[in-house]
Amino acid sequence: MIHLVDIDPGNWRLGLQVAESQRKYVASAPWLLARAYGYREYRPNAFVIYDAETPVGMGLYYDCPDLEAYNFSQLFIDERYQGRGYGKETVKLVLEAMKLDRTYRKVVICYIEGNNAAKNLYSQFGFVETDRDRDEIVMELSFD
Repeated sequence: MIHLVDIDPGNWRLGLQVAESQRKYVASAPWLLARAYGYREYRPNAFVIYDAETPVGMGLYYDCPDLEAYNFSQLFIDERYQGRGYGKETVKLVLEAMKLDRTYRKVVICYIEGNNAAKNLYSQFGFVETDRDRDEIVMELSFD
């Protein structure tokens, strides 16, 4: 069973990474942690994705008051565990947590153009493209 665990001193150096061909699309674990620190005033939620006791990926979301939304900023599944539905299950868990939190009624995400796996994953949940910024594509999902 997949579950999310807050990143802490005991689980932040797990060696999780995506395949070399995906690195242009996905931030590394150190970058995810740096971003969580950079957004520390915006209730960042940096987490490790576990399947039972096995770490399979990491993610991050935080408040974005300027957009009155959550920013689902980072998500990656380690190259050894891709293609098993962990990304989809993680998105489902994160959206449920946001709905329970009830601070915002909207979620924004960005992905790098060409990352069709991300586009397809987020589209399955109803995210729609709303903007482009250079090579980043912005998508939104409303809880209404």
